[in-house]
Amino acid sequence: MLKSMRENVKSLKWVLWVVIATFIVAIFFIWGGGGELGSRSRAKTLVQVGKERISAEDYWSALRNRIEAYKAQYSEINRQFIEQLNIPQQVLEQLVEQSLLMEEARSLRLRAGDDEVRERVMAIPGLQQDGKFVGYETYKRALQYNHIRIGEFENSLRKEIILGKMLKLLTAGLAASPEEVWDSYKKNTDSAKIELMILETSKVTLDKIPETAEVQAYFESHKDQYRIPEKREGSAVFLKTEDLKKEIELSDKEIEAYYRDNQAQFTNPETTKASRIWLPFADRDKALVEAEAASVLERLGKGEDFASLAKTFSKDAKAAEGGDYGFFDWRSLPQPELDEINKLTAGQISGLITETDGIAVVRVTEKAAASTTPLDQASLQIRTILLDQKARELAGQRIAKIEKDARSAKSLETALTRAGLKAESTGLLKNGEAWGENDPSGSVSTALFGLEEKEISAPLYTYVGVGLAELRKVEAPRPAEFEEVRTEVEAALAEQRKKEKALGLLNEVKARLTDKNWEDQAAKNKLEVKMVESHKREQYIAVVGESKDADNLAFTLPLKQVSEPFAFDTGYALLRVLERTEADREEFEKVKETETTQVLEQKKNKFLQAYLAGRKEEKGIKIDYDQFLQLTQDILSRYETVEKQ
Repeated sequence: MLKSMRENVKSLKWVLWVVIATFIVAIFFIWGGGGELGSRSRAKTLVQVGKERISAEDYWSALRNRIEAYKAQYSEINRQFIEQLNIPQQVLEQLVEQSLLMEEARSLRLRAGDDEVRERVMAIPGLQQDGKFVGYETYKRALQYNHIRIGEFENSLRKEIILGKMLKLLTAGLAASPEEVWDSYKKNTDSAKIELMILETSKVTLDKIPETAEVQAYFESHKDQYRIPEKREGSAVFLKTEDLKKEIELSDKEIEAYYRDNQAQFTNPETTKASRIWLPFADRDKALVEAEAASVLERLGKGEDFASLAKTFSKDAKAAEGGDYGFFDWRSLPQPELDEINKLTAGQISGLITETDGIAVVRVTEKAAASTTPLDQASLQIRTILLDQKARELAGQRIAKIEKDARSAKSLETALTRAGLKAESTGLLKNGEAWGENDPSGSVSTALFGLEEKEISAPLYTYVGVGLAELRKVEAPRPAEFEEVRTEVEAALAEQRKKEKALGLLNEVKARLTDKNWEDQAAKNKLEVKMVESHKREQYIAVVGESKDADNLAFTLPLKQVSEPFAFDTGYALLRVLERTEADREEFEKVKETETTQVLEQKKNKFLQAYLAGRKEEKGIKIDYDQFLQLTQDILSRYETVEKQ
């Protein structure tokens, strides 16, 4: 799953309109309103953005809600997943961007009236039944059930409306020219069936390892590429939260109190998982589609597998997955289908749902009513959370005392001796380099690069614990000596030799290639052959990646002609084009309006990203990173237990 998420990371980024759509509604109905920060002050400022401020509570709630939104979609959520996708930093960045936009909106005196908020409430899909608003009493009960205050929810909607106005104002002057729209259409429509013969340098073996004299000669001719960056060494103390947990005792009363005070955290909302078969009318005869749909429904009634029929007959983005829309994606379906899904019980299949552009059949595969996790099941999770909180508080208190003594004595070592502790050497570290198991994120080394010699840092919070460091040594950047980088130079020379050998082999193979002997030549020379049935412009190609050379050849090389070997990141390849399809002006005219909208949306996104980058630089954003790490730890500890249980 993580690999899939990484491959689709662009689609997961916060862009122009996502700030409006998901910032309020989905989040609130997944978790409810504000979270609890234990003994921390809700009002404490985490980030200062000009005159705007982002509180600890703002970040804590936003991060928790974002994670739960992912969980609703992907179910397999744990601490490692959250850290590897860098979700905490993404959420912080998005809150900063929202604050920048809101500050600008206030300077322009943009407002959202009560009537606008009322209209937005009445348009929320979750508050619709048979195409009509469910009514104020039902709306109020829905908020109460999710532990949301009406004023808080409607103020969030007000912010959503203001952000929408601000975004429209910022991008109002943008337009998509006919040339841009045509170029975009060509990029998405032009395709080529290509065949590649690939040799990765990792699969090339050298006849002999380069000798020392050759390696040294290579180093001498590339000396400017090898430098030792500035390094710094500190004397440090580091208290790991895992070690301190052994000193902490928790009572049943503390666990019960946490459970009682954080009921929203243990409330599980109603969940529904749905699948769909979609038969569009498109250019087909409507009567034929209706007959096909009726046949599919009849086969379902006889017990045939829904997923198999979806793979065969359905024509939407989820068809290949057996029509599975999961626990979240089905909420984006048209209202008639949503209405049917909400009526069905687990295992039930709808009748034919006829819409303006096609016919759907939906099935509810799972449905679970809202519930509350009982205390006996939640106690292990609560124990982990409280142990983590108390261990970090204890670490913070002890480090704060050591810091006070160290500043008084003007020596970290003296303060540590009084505390019965010993200083550790960080060793020479590059800026941002990890310090062993203590600090895999590089916070300590980053702090050392902000200190003067013998200066003592502020407490350093990492995912592992809390530390304190004193800068003891600075090693200036300098040219590298051969022995310092010998391993790196040997690898570089070997890689160059492998590339030369790979290029030579592909040139030899090219000279022997005919239309019919590709597979034979590939097998004889241990080369990989890859067929790409439909390559689009600038599209990623497995193994080769995003290659400008491959892209250019795919749309310029004469059909069946073999290219010269071209380099990609990890090797060389030959390419030939078997078929090519180019954009048609008449077909373009049919979708010109939709294409124009898409191009304009892309331009708006790029403009907004550039605008926000400039505003961030102007404002000089101030972030309390220590508090950021503590808050993040607080939430991540809750998802650590999911993996352990």
